[in-house]
Amino acid sequence: MNLSIPANDLSVAIEADRAHVWHHLTQHKSLETNDPKIIVEGKGMRIWDAAGREFLDAVSGGVWTVNVGYGRESIADAVRDQLVKMNYFSQAAGSIPGAMFSEKLISKMPGLSRVYYVNSGTEANEKAFKMVRQIAHKRYGGKKHKILFRERDYHGSSITAVSAGGQPERNAQYGPFTPGFVEVPHCCEYRAQWDVENYGERAADAIEEVILREGPDTVGALCLEPVTAGGGVIAPPEGYWQRVQEICRKYDILLHIDEVVCGVGRTGTWFGYQHYGIEPDFVTMAKGVASGYAAIACMVTNEKVFEMFKDDVEDPMNYFRDISTFGGCTAGPAAALENMRIIEDEGLLENTTAMGERLMGNLHALMERHAVIGDVRGKGLFCGAELVADRATKEPVAEKRVQAVVAECAAQGVIIGATNRSIPGLNNTLCLSPALIATPDDIDRITDSIDVALGRVFS
Repeated sequence: MNLSIPANDLSVAIEADRAHVWHHLTQHKSLETNDPKIIVEGKGMRIWDAAGREFLDAVSGGVWTVNVGYGRESIADAVRDQLVKMNYFSQAAGSIPGAMFSEKLISKMPGLSRVYYVNSGTEANEKAFKMVRQIAHKRYGGKKHKILFRERDYHGSSITAVSAGGQPERNAQYGPFTPGFVEVPHCCEYRAQWDVENYGERAADAIEEVILREGPDTVGALCLEPVTAGGGVIAPPEGYWQRVQEICRKYDILLHIDEVVCGVGRTGTWFGYQHYGIEPDFVTMAKGVASGYAAIACMVTNEKVFEMFKDDVEDPMNYFRDISTFGGCTAGPAAALENMRIIEDEGLLENTTAMGERLMGNLHALMERHAVIGDVRGKGLFCGAELVADRATKEPVAEKRVQAVVAECAAQGVIIGATNRSIPGLNNTLCLSPALIATPDDIDRITDSIDVALGRVFS
């Protein structure tokens, strides 16, 4: 490792951080006696902290973002060159990288045609929600405005996004919430609500029951993650998505797929929904779009939705009257173009599929050795292992013991994730999302560290 700043400057940075930075997801009382964590360098799947410690990152930047790994000079060069030429202009006008990335992106998303640039996943979801509400006013007298969301899913951190969030502990203390958002049941078969043979279809039918209860003429959209992420890495059961699509078409409900985590290769296809043969009306994405090298998010729609906002040119209120200031930054699409080129040229979708199979195989092997693992699930390089105190009763282990496993892995130089402060009593899933460049040795080291950690915490 070659730290880019002298040691004395590093100590100044640590003190400046302690004095002034308000960190995400951090109880700062703990930093009164401990140094803040500062990451100073990354290369491939390795990162180094201010103390010079090396870690293998199995969570792609902590929040499923750095899909092509750290230290990609070609992305940095693409951003630098673009910023020198033209860094920003309001997205009311276009830019060359914005135009070229939109064309490239749409080429990977058959059936979709329009890209709206914003700067975060939360904001991308907000734009889709606003479109649904405006369509309700334009076409249904404001009545068809309700948006359904799923228990355990997450769609962002703004007040309206948490209004559509199915994770009670993330929502706690932030109400009152935006009205018109209605929860539907989760589809986690391991935590099944119904004892039926075709669980996926039954879980989807539960959505229809909510639609009928609310009134189909009041429901405008259904917003779902293709694979539930922070709510426990829940891959949908067989038959689920096909039935969901049927229900949306039956009641003229727009289908909004939140790909903020799963998008751009994470599951082994360009987008998670593409595993299931469905045709969404909205797809939102962020994190892996540029692998964290620049801020960019997209709200993508089909032509049907796009045409709804230009069908009456005489009405000055008819178009989508919205702006995202930093949607006009050119760094994001410049980085995203190079990010996508890397994924294509290095065969990272194929690698994700192969390494995902290895990761799942290793986790199933761990399940045979450790009774504390109750379930293993996921898609591609997006996997989870749910920890239980008793396999027969499926009693979850305490959250603090799950975090102890995370800490034990970190002590071995491997960073893994876990659900935390999300679902009361069910923050018990280890979360793994290594970069799409992962090698067999990387995968084995990740699961070996979990093996050791489980032995230490649950011995």
